[in-house]
Amino acid sequence: MHEYRLICRDGHAKRGEFHTVHGVIETPVFMNVGTVAAIKGAVSTEDLEEIGTQVELSNTYHLHVRPGDGVVKKLGGLHRFMSWNRPILTDSGGFQVFSLANLRQIKEEGVYFHSHIDGQKIFMGPEQSMQIQSNLASTIAMAFDECPSSRAERDYVQRSVDRTYRWLCRCKEEMARLNSLPDTINKEQLLFGINQGAVFEDIRVEHAQRIAELDLPGYAIGGLAVGESHEEMYAIIEAVAPQLPVEKPLYLMGVGTPANILEAVDRGVDFFDCVYPSRNGRHGHVYTNQGKLNLYNAQYELDERPIEEGCGCPACRRYSRAYIRHLLKAKEMLGMRLCVLHNLYFYNHMMEEIRAAIEEGRYQEYKKQKLSGMQQRASDQ
Repeated sequence: MHEYRLICRDGHAKRGEFHTVHGVIETPVFMNVGTVAAIKGAVSTEDLEEIGTQVELSNTYHLHVRPGDGVVKKLGGLHRFMSWNRPILTDSGGFQVFSLANLRQIKEEGVYFHSHIDGQKIFMGPEQSMQIQSNLASTIAMAFDECPSSRAERDYVQRSVDRTYRWLCRCKEEMARLNSLPDTINKEQLLFGINQGAVFEDIRVEHAQRIAELDLPGYAIGGLAVGESHEEMYAIIEAVAPQLPVEKPLYLMGVGTPANILEAVDRGVDFFDCVYPSRNGRHGHVYTNQGKLNLYNAQYELDERPIEEGCGCPACRRYSRAYIRHLLKAKEMLGMRLCVLHNLYFYNHMMEEIRAAIEEGRYQEYKKQKLSGMQQRASDQ
């Protein structure tokens, strides 16, 4: 059985434990994004274990297109497929509907669109999304929703949110049916509902109140970090978080920078995911407590220090900035891999610090210190 236990609060910041069939998730948590059942940058499952990853996140749409969710099911589900025994969250494919806007058509029954790989026609609605995620057998499945643009007209957003609510009710029904079938791999699969509404606070609040009544295992705030300002994003979180049950996990989808995470934790968010650490790492941009460094810069050519002094990641324990810079310049995959490992470790370790700070009642002080350190210019180091 799943259960979210709120251990303590420091202001609005929550420190909890989410018990799942694949283990306990200590929150706040950053989920490491492995879109096609792998983290981009040649990062293995053993690496994920070593750098302290709690939850791996994979993408429903991408795995449906290739290798096919039917293939994954035949191979025993995602956990067996990628040899990972901790929790996995799968997103619903709803965001791909948003990002593949020129390839899609949205109807009440679902969305018709073309595969970005071979142009093949695909239909996905709430039932199909749940069936694919059930085949993948993830720990947490996300509801199928539409993510309207943050700049969409109010009338469009209201109609979209109403439809997303109807889709959520269909997702809930379909997941209950799938979890009762004898050949379902994970009969304890959990469904999280998603709050939408672009930057219209009143639409967001009303939608949050409606989905809270469905008594789901967890809730997410979607449709942020897609073009609105940070101020708008924080205002939406402040408006929405109090409308959702405090005794359930709250997930802010696709966000974000370390500063975004620190601010959102302060507003009651438990779960995060973002491609930044791996994407930046693949381009030689690495996070430190004194700001972000670009290892391609000439100033690191003879720099024998690790990326960050005292960091326990596999890159910093052994290699210098100079060596990693050389690998990147020579287009050796190892350079990219070491930067990705460092960045993911940095994020996972920051979440450990956040959890400790909340428990010790010093979150404000920690946040202030962390933010002021990271705002330093890379040239200072």
